[in-house]
Amino acid sequence: MLMLATEVMLGFMGEFDLIETFFKRPARHATLGVGDDCALLAVAPGQQLAISSDMLVEGRHFLSTVNPRHLGHKALAVNLSDLAACGAKPKAFMLALSLPQVDPHWLSEFSQGLWALADAHDIDLIGGDTTRGPLNICITVLGEVSATQALLRSGAQVGDDIYVSGHLGDARLALEVFRGSMKVPEAVFEHARWRMEQPTPRVALGLALRGIAHAAADISDGLLGDLGHVLKASKVGAVIDTQQVASTLACTSDPQTPIQLTLASQLALTLSGGDDYELVFTASPDQREAVVSASQASQTKLTRIGRVTASPDLVLRAADGQVLPHTFASFDHFKSP
Repeated sequence: MLMLATEVMLGFMGEFDLIETFFKRPARHATLGVGDDCALLAVAPGQQLAISSDMLVEGRHFLSTVNPRHLGHKALAVNLSDLAACGAKPKAFMLALSLPQVDPHWLSEFSQGLWALADAHDIDLIGGDTTRGPLNICITVLGEVSATQALLRSGAQVGDDIYVSGHLGDARLALEVFRGSMKVPEAVFEHARWRMEQPTPRVALGLALRGIAHAAADISDGLLGDLGHVLKASKVGAVIDTQQVASTLACTSDPQTPIQLTLASQLALTLSGGDDYELVFTASPDQREAVVSASQASQTKLTRIGRVTASPDLVLRAADGQVLPHTFASFDHFKSP
């Protein structure tokens, strides 16, 4: 232990010392966790595994100056958001980590952010990989969901209401402030930055919506794009109330931090901003009371923003009912700047 402590102080840790120090602890739920060539995970009878992976790359998904504790949180949060969209209960996760060098302080902060969110959802880290290279974090999450209750993108039905959770556009607002293209009061920026760096995965909402929602997706690349995936998979269209969408931008509705933005700016942030990690879902109008109950049970704000139509088009309507032409585009890693 003395030698290991010295290695930590001097930064001379090897790969396995790094894992042992920062990322290994006894598995609480997995049959076998970190330490063997494979992990073992039992699935309850009648359940199936829900699996998703997300990668965070420095300079693409996060700034080099980000607090490593916040980064640890976000790396796991964006993956848990995928499980939430499927209505799956998280069970475990795996971490693949590429590091340019061993920095014990950075690793300590990063792992503490990671463990805090893992503990909040009572899940185990059961394996992964570490290597030397550009900073790159890839997490794979595993969850459980009944085959009859999984929320899929392909389940939206004509006439369904369309809802979004929480607030949209805050993360994009923070990014635009970082880029210098927008200026807002410091309090507004700090809240937006917090939303960008420490999103809240809507796991409790996803679980509450099982048996209520017909289809769901997490909003990672922008509302229009992620809702578009649902519409395409379900072979339907939608009419969206842009006034309701604009109202989900937190900074314009908080009397403590009022700012003035044009409707066009609000829509650019909320419709195509991305990095929100909220849920968009559809449900029958007959389920409106059940949706309210799910909102209350999960302590999550919900906003009804439109309805599903038989036409394959996605139509944006203004408060006066007029159709708005638009050129909003969601984030694409190979097309967006």
